Amino acid sequence: MATAAAASASEAEAEPKAGPEAEGEEDEAKAARARRKVLSRAVAAATYKTMGPEWDQQEEGVSESDGDEEYAMASSADSSPGEYEWGYDEEEKNQLEIERLEEQLSINVYDYNCHVDLIRLLRLEGELTKVRMARQKMSEIFPLTEELWLEWLHDEISMAMDGLDREHVYDLFERAVKDYICPNIWLEYGQYSVGGIGQKGGLEKVRSVFERALSSVGLHMTKGLAIWEAYREFESAIVEAARLEKVHSLFRRQLAIPLYDMEATFAEYEEWSEDPIPESVIQSYNKALQQLEKYKPYEESLLQAEAPRLAEYQAYIDFEMKIGDPARIQLIFERALVENCLVPDLWIRYSQYLDRQLKVKDLVLSVHSRAVRNCPWTVALWSRYLLAMERHGVEHRVISDSSKELEELRSAFARALEYLKQEVEERFNESGDPSCLIMQNWARIEARLCNNMQKARELWDSIMTRGNAKFANMWLEYYNLERAHGDAQHCRKALHRAVQCTSDYPEHVCEVLLTMERTEGTLEDWDLAVQKTETRLARVNEQRIKAAEKEAALAQQEEEKVEQRKRARAEKKALKKKKKTRGADKRRADDDEKEWGDDEEEQPSKRRRVENSIPPAGDAELGSEADLSRSSAPAAVEPPSEPKEVRVGARRRDVPKVPHDSSKDGVTVFVSNLPYGLGEPAATLRPLFEACGDVVEVRPIFSNRGDFRGYCYVEFREEAAALQALQLDRQSVEGRPMFVSPCVDKSKNPDFKVFRYSTALEKHKLFVSGLPFSCTKEELEEICKAHGTVKDIRLVTNRAGKPKGLAYVEYENESQASQAVLKMDGMTIRENVIKVAISNPPQRKVPEKPEARKGPGSTLLPRQVYGARGKGRTQLSLLPRALQRPSTATTQAENGPATPLAGATPATTEAPQMSNADFAKLLLRK
Repeated sequence: MATAAAASASEAEAEPKAGPEAEGEEDEAKAARARRKVLSRAVAAATYKTMGPEWDQQEEGVSESDGDEEYAMASSADSSPGEYEWGYDEEEKNQLEIERLEEQLSINVYDYNCHVDLIRLLRLEGELTKVRMARQKMSEIFPLTEELWLEWLHDEISMAMDGLDREHVYDLFERAVKDYICPNIWLEYGQYSVGGIGQKGGLEKVRSVFERALSSVGLHMTKGLAIWEAYREFESAIVEAARLEKVHSLFRRQLAIPLYDMEATFAEYEEWSEDPIPESVIQSYNKALQQLEKYKPYEESLLQAEAPRLAEYQAYIDFEMKIGDPARIQLIFERALVENCLVPDLWIRYSQYLDRQLKVKDLVLSVHSRAVRNCPWTVALWSRYLLAMERHGVEHRVISDSSKELEELRSAFARALEYLKQEVEERFNESGDPSCLIMQNWARIEARLCNNMQKARELWDSIMTRGNAKFANMWLEYYNLERAHGDAQHCRKALHRAVQCTSDYPEHVCEVLLTMERTEGTLEDWDLAVQKTETRLARVNEQRIKAAEKEAALAQQEEEKVEQRKRARAEKKALKKKKKTRGADKRRADDDEKEWGDDEEEQPSKRRRVENSIPPAGDAELGSEADLSRSSAPAAVEPPSEPKEVRVGARRRDVPKVPHDSSKDGVTVFVSNLPYGLGEPAATLRPLFEACGDVVEVRPIFSNRGDFRGYCYVEFREEAAALQALQLDRQSVEGRPMFVSPCVDKSKNPDFKVFRYSTALEKHKLFVSGLPFSCTKEELEEICKAHGTVKDIRLVTNRAGKPKGLAYVEYENESQASQAVLKMDGMTIRENVIKVAISNPPQRKVPEKPEARKGPGSTLLPRQVYGARGKGRTQLSLLPRALQRPSTATTQAENGPATPLAGATPATTEAPQMSNADFAKLLLRK
């Protein structure tokens, strides 16, 4: 077809060539462009023709209508000036773009997009030879996708004219099926091979291709059906005696494999077969149907998800690994790699499975080779490839001085060093290879494989001049290289230089030099080595002593500065305290002047407050002490009626307090965060905990006023019941989450923690913040399950049970959690932008230990000395010092303690109430 198109194009351009001689060259250029244009259209038309088993018949000739259309296209291009000028401009642009892409590829041959664009433009221009060369270069560097291979194969098929061309197409098909697993390419391969059935060995070739296709993609649940049907149709079309048995065999093999639309295949077999279907085939078919139901969820998740569907493929791979069928495991890995060919972890997992399980040499090495072609930047893939070649006995290649590979290797090393110098050191002012590992490897190759010690020594000289001469390990590395591939003279020279230059571990280098001279050197060499090492070590010791003295001086200066800062702060603090004391004395003097001469009567408001103060019922327990302290107050009048809450509080105060028995902690749970307004805590909680076991006692805790304090103890008869009761943690009680924890004395077990959730990094769990307060657990689960299997969701609430807009979402594995972070972070839920991250709670601060509250005399100070919030301003005594009295109730007599007042408790005796006038009298009396 391409030849006919070219002939028609040449005929169409015959007339323009007969123009004036002055425009001859321009007409020839226009004719050439028109021929290329017609040729490209002809190739494009041939590419999209449908090919089948009758491909040879379609290929024999081109219909006259097609030839006429091509001739008309060429003539119309000549006759229409506007259209011709437009095509001319477009062709010029394409030619310029082709030249730019070729120049770009000459600079960087690994630019994938440039290769694709160049092939597209060359194909559009009809440059078939250049297209073939461009595709060949790209396929040598990169594996091609299914679309690129099909496009290439269609073009080559359209130009194949004889047997040699057909063999060339066969070779292309063989290369295509090795890059990725592509059912469509295998189907094209099988159909194209049918066209060569008339050649020698054509029938065996077709069957071989189809059998290989079934081995490769016959288990593909969604696309494998087309291969089976094409193979059956081919066998049914062959007129042979044994064809019936072959078709029967294909039907039975297909029905034993779980594939989509199996029911239609079984019905077709029943209709085609003249005999009843054997029972063994029906049993295999039913078993395959059962397997299909297990695979359907994973296939449907792949169909519903968007490419590259890595999480879905990972879940499918895990499922296949549990079943353990090697053929199906290999197939699902290959399917996943078609869409995720640039994921190194997937290649590593696939190659690791092949190395440890299958261990088939050709298969293993093929996968490793494809892995490094797809991800050449991954060191782990290259190391695994080398280990696999070593494991399977691949021959080693020896580098010689005259080989081209050695020059390329040296050039690669040089380019790497130049890149580090220009792109890293000059741009970022940092060394990209501070230990000079690249140059060390280069020197080893030169010495070990090329026997070129001169080049290796030059490289090591360059390494030492880059600031590495002060490190002992660098000199010893060079010394070992000389020992292995050099001579004793250069070894001695390297160690003498090392003794003079090393500053981190000179003793080690000196010891190596002395050991060498002791075993291999002469007496003169030994004496010289001893003299040099002693001189060097003496100088090093002097330098170290000076450095230590300098460091000690700096440390002393720093300590002096710290002491000065401490003294300055102490003086500033004392001055500030002195100013405060003066201000307080001045305010006290002003208050005394104001109160001087006031009326001795108490203020009415204060008097009313004292008269109306009624002691609570609980104060009756204080006995005579309360009577003594309130002897001056009038008797309290009993109110006519008490509210229900007061009566309940009084009844609770009458209940005797039972101390907690720590010996029963094993059968007791501690319940907290209960509503303070709970009417009857014991009656409310007992039904909840009786579901866990026999409850001995529910002991709520009340304050002195009879108010419920929000926590209680629940005692069981058996320890198993107490353990089961811990499952009730966070259960709602009157709209508030109830906390249930083991009953543990924290004074004896200070390290005991009640928090039951992990505070470490959990890669399979997500932390979600910014949620709407109205978001429910079901709504969040509906959003999260689209990215993987959700195991648990916990909405964080405060102690009152109200949501805080936070949640923890636990997935089945790390890959699903990572996929969810990428998809959900920044998502908007009810006008709230949420933040999603891997769960990694911050470390909690360690609580202060009791030793921290020790005083200067190493005595443990009780917390009550400073109050609940430390020594604050509000705890300063506001009573004048002259009026202060000792806090002890007993006064020291002259010859012994005085007898306390009858009926009074010494520790709680209260001073009588005094007015401002009383204070004034005391001051005047003094």
